[in-house]
Amino acid sequence: MFNNIIYFIVSLLIFNFNVIDAGREHSFIVLFISIVLSWAGLIAACRVVFGTLVAKALRFNGEPGAQSRLTAEYHRSIAGLTILSLSFFFVVVYIGDLRYWLNRLPLFSTFSVLEGAAALGLFVGFLCTVWYFAYPANNVIFRRLIGRRSFVSSNLRLNLPILFPWAVLSLLFDILALDAVTAAVPVLASGTALVICFVTVLVALMVVMPALIRKWWGCASLENSGKGRELASFLEQSGFRYRGLVRWPIFEGRVMTAGIMGIVSRFRYIMVTDALMEVLSVEELKGVLAHEMAHAKYRHLLFYVVFFVGFIPVSYGLTDLLLVAFLAVPSLGELLTSEGSSGISLVYLLISAPMLLSMVVYFRYIIGFFMRQFERQADLYAAEFLGTASPIIDSLEKIALYAGNSRDLPSWHHFSVRQRVDCLLRAERNPGLIRRHNRFVAVCLAVYLVCAASVGYLVSVGPVPEGFHYAMVERVLLDKMASEPGNAEAYRTLAMIYHDSGRYPEALFAYEKALNLEPDHPVALNNLAWLLATASDRRVRDIPRAVELAERAVALERNSMFLDTLAEAYYTAGRISEAVEVIDEAIERAVDNVGYYRGQREKFRAFQSAG
Repeated sequence: MFNNIIYFIVSLLIFNFNVIDAGREHSFIVLFISIVLSWAGLIAACRVVFGTLVAKALRFNGEPGAQSRLTAEYHRSIAGLTILSLSFFFVVVYIGDLRYWLNRLPLFSTFSVLEGAAALGLFVGFLCTVWYFAYPANNVIFRRLIGRRSFVSSNLRLNLPILFPWAVLSLLFDILALDAVTAAVPVLASGTALVICFVTVLVALMVVMPALIRKWWGCASLENSGKGRELASFLEQSGFRYRGLVRWPIFEGRVMTAGIMGIVSRFRYIMVTDALMEVLSVEELKGVLAHEMAHAKYRHLLFYVVFFVGFIPVSYGLTDLLLVAFLAVPSLGELLTSEGSSGISLVYLLISAPMLLSMVVYFRYIIGFFMRQFERQADLYAAEFLGTASPIIDSLEKIALYAGNSRDLPSWHHFSVRQRVDCLLRAERNPGLIRRHNRFVAVCLAVYLVCAASVGYLVSVGPVPEGFHYAMVERVLLDKMASEPGNAEAYRTLAMIYHDSGRYPEALFAYEKALNLEPDHPVALNNLAWLLATASDRRVRDIPRAVELAERAVALERNSMFLDTLAEAYYTAGRISEAVEVIDEAIERAVDNVGYYRGQREKFRAFQSAG
C-alpha cells in the first residue's frame, strides 16, 4: 500500500504534465492502438514474470533460504511490473493523447477531477492486470488460499482510499472555480480564501476519513468474540481512547497484520485480521494492540499527514525553479516560448525526471526513515507498557513464520523481524534504550520540521525563487532580443516581467519598444495603459495617455480585462460615471474574475458617493 501511494502520485504527475496541443491533428485510432498494445505488452510481461516465479517456488519449495529469496523476488516483480505499467500509462498519455480525448467529453473540460479519475482508472486497470497474474505466485509463496477475484478486489479495496483526499480536493477546486460560484461568493476569488477553504476541508478529511474507510473496507466489530472482549477490556483498562476494535477483512482476513487509523479518538479504529486473531494468543495480541496504541500516543498518524503536506510547497517551488533553470538553456527556452504546446509538454517531461527523483528520495528515504523509527518506537513502547518484551517478540516471530515472510527481509518502511526482535532484547537488558530512542526520534522530527519549513519558504514563497525566476527569464529574453531585434513578443514578455517585479521605468521602455514594432497589438496597449494609470512610481504615470491607449485596446478587442483597464483609467482621470458604466459592461461580459470586477465597481461607486 505504501508503495502504491508513490505510484499514484507519479501517475497523476505524468497525466497533469501533459499539455493539450489543440493546434495539431489528433487520431483516436492512435489512442486505441496505444491502449491495446500497452495492455497486451503488460499481459505478456506478467505471464512471463509470474510464470517463472511460480516455477521457481515449486522447484525450490522447502530448501533452506528459498522462502526469503522467493518473497524478495515476488515483491521486486510487483514493483517492476507496476513501474512497467507506469511506462505504458506514459505511452497512452503522450502518444495516444489521452488528455485531449478526455477533454472532449461532456463536463470533463470543466471538472478536472473527471479527466483525472478517468486517467487513473486506466492506470488502476493496469494494476489490476498485474494483481490478476500475481495471484498464483502469491498463493504458492505465501500459502494464502483465497480466490483470484477476492485477491484482485482486496487489492483494489485496500489501495483506492489513497485517492479519496485527491478526489475530494480536486472536486472542491473545480466547484470553487466555477463562474457561478465566484459570482455568488466573490470572496472565493481571493487566493487567501481558497487556501483557508482547502486547509479546512483537508483537516476535516483527515479527521473523518477513517470512518469512511472503515465502511469501504467492511470492517465489523471484534468485541463480540471471546478474544475480542478480552482485548476490548485490555484497551479500556489501559485508558486508551478509541472508537472501535474491528475485524479487518482485507484479503478475506488471511493476511497476518493489524493497523490503526484515526487522528482523533472519536474516529480512531484498531483493525486486526482474522488470521492474526487465530494464530496469536491473547497475550501476544495485547502486545500487538500496545504497539498500535503507541502510534496514537506519539501522534505518528498526524506526523504522516505533516510529511505529505510538507512535500507540497517544496514540490511546487522545485517545479518553478527547474522550469526557470531549463529556460536558461537556449534550445529549451525556444521550445517553451514557441507556438503550440508540444514544446511545453517536452519541457515539462524533462522537468518531471528530477521531480520524480526528488519525490522518490523524499518518500523512500526521508519518510521511510521516520516510518522505521516510528515502528521501533511503537515496539519499545509496547514492551515498556506490558513490562516485558516477550508478547511482542512472540507475535513478531509467529507472523514471520506463519505469513511466509523471512525474518531477515526488511522493507523501506519496516525493519526486518530479526532487527526488531534484537532491539527489543537489547531494551530488556538496558531499559535506558527506550528513552534514548524517544529522544532520537524527537530530535529528528525537530530537525525535519525546521528544514522542511526553511526549504519550503525558500523555494516557494521567499525572495530567492522570485528573484531567481525574474533574473533567468530576463536573461533568456534579452538573448532572444539580441538575436531577433524585431521580436515584439519578446519585448512584451520582458515588459510584463519588469511590470510584475515593480521595475516600472524598464517596463515602460519595453512596452514602448513592443508598440513601436506592433502599434496596434491590443495586449501591449492594454498593459501599458494599466501601467501608466496605476504605477506607484509617479514618474511613470501618464493618465491622459493611459486613457488613450486603453480606448485603443478596447476598440480593437472588447473583452472584460481591457474594459477593466479602461474603467481604471477613467477612474484615475476623475471620469467616475464613465468608469462605472464601463465596469458594468465588463461584468456583463466576464466569464471569470467576476468577483474582482464587482469589487472594482464598488470602489468606483464609493468614490462617486464621497464626491
